[in-house]
Amino acid sequence: MVFYFKVRPEAGDYTIFMGLDKYENEELIKYGFPEDIWFHVDKMSSAHVYLRLLKGQTIDDIPEGNKVNNVDIVYTPWQNLKKTASMDVGQVGFYNQKMVRTVRVEKRINEIVNRLNRTKVERTPDLKAEREAVNAAERAVKKQHLREKKRKEELERLEKEKQAELRSYKNLMVAEKMTSNKYIASTKKSLQELEEDFM
Repeated sequence: MVFYFKVRPEAGDYTIFMGLDKYENEELIKYGFPEDIWFHVDKMSSAHVYLRLLKGQTIDDIPEGNKVNNVDIVYTPWQNLKKTASMDVGQVGFYNQKMVRTVRVEKRINEIVNRLNRTKVERTPDLKAEREAVNAAERAVKKQHLREKKRKEELERLEKEKQAELRSYKNLMVAEKMTSNKYIASTKKSLQELEEDFM
């Protein structure tokens, strides 16, 4: 079971979620999204909490809130979570320690905690299916962009070919006209005589 919360639900802002236990934490670790930010109380047994950012948002856009006083909260992007076979269930490490941030929370802000608790929803999601659906949608968007790019490139190529053919045709016409003018000059015939020859 996964618990979901909304921060500023009236604005449709952030989604916060956490697993019921360490086994669900494993699934959350495995099927996270690039927009997910992972939180954990440092040096204490606590839930893994995730905040899903909106597209274009950064780790600097994160609001704060906690249930206890005087705790350090560590957080990092989901992609920075490192899981090895030797780790216990629910345990994680980090690929890049420089991407891990820590914030000291001196005092619990009850207003934020209470507001979050009012939005709590319990679900049993298929995290793998959700991740695969997002991956498929992203691949479809990339394919569409690639098709549009190829179509644009093909139209540009055809336009260049058309312009090259027009230039070639114009050059041919100029060459023929020059030949005709040379011919006219060399024959010493009048324009009327040349027209009669042509007819």
